[in-house]
Amino acid sequence: MGLLPLIAVDLLNEEVLARLPNFTRRMHWLMNNRPDLQTQVSMSAPCPEGAHHHLRLLAIPSKDRLLRLLALMLDENEFLSPFGIRSLSKRHAESPCVVQVNGSEFRVAYEPAESECNMFGGNSNWRGPVWFPLNFLLIESLLTYDQFYGPSLTVEFPTRSGNHLRLREVARELAKRLLRLFTAEQSGHRPWHGPYTIYSKDPRWQDLQLFHEYFHAETGKGLGASHQTGWTSLITRCIEIAHHPG
Repeated sequence: MGLLPLIAVDLLNEEVLARLPNFTRRMHWLMNNRPDLQTQVSMSAPCPEGAHHHLRLLAIPSKDRLLRLLALMLDENEFLSPFGIRSLSKRHAESPCVVQVNGSEFRVAYEPAESECNMFGGNSNWRGPVWFPLNFLLIESLLTYDQFYGPSLTVEFPTRSGNHLRLREVARELAKRLLRLFTAEQSGHRPWHGPYTIYSKDPRWQDLQLFHEYFHAETGKGLGASHQTGWTSLITRCIEIAHHPG
């Protein structure tokens, strides 16, 4: 949560703008008459050196806010898990959000697996686990930002590691972390198996891959419904991105 503004990004080229004269006219009016708004969002920002000069960027976060959000997203003590991006920062394990209402306490804490309470049907999608739709949208967004900024924008991956990557390389590394969920270890165990050995020990089950609804953010265990091919099948696109992010 809090990362979703990153996915509100698109690129426009001159050909598209030529087909949208009314939009282009309003966009230029806003840029000329409301320069204050340009500090809050990226709106047809000029391309930096080394980027594609014919593209225009439309995005909710400004470049400064983009960098600050990515620093949190790529922090292993916050959102970055060994298996992708958590749906809630790990920081909330020690600092949950607590609200007092009429003498009752309600809290939202980091829960990397199934929910510890029955609120919202006991589903904890947004309280910590790795969830494929969110991860894939973030990966696509990073590729879009990289198409605009190119090598002029790099970030630390992970945060505080001193290892600087351009955004398409970050997208590739995130895709690789999602792939770990389904990659067999030397023993044949795959993280999504969790504690169950039948999938790695029994030859009748060894080639089975279950696409779970979401995954334990610390162990990778598959959780929720399965098969959830409606979105976890995005792993096939992640294979392509992991090897060919450009």
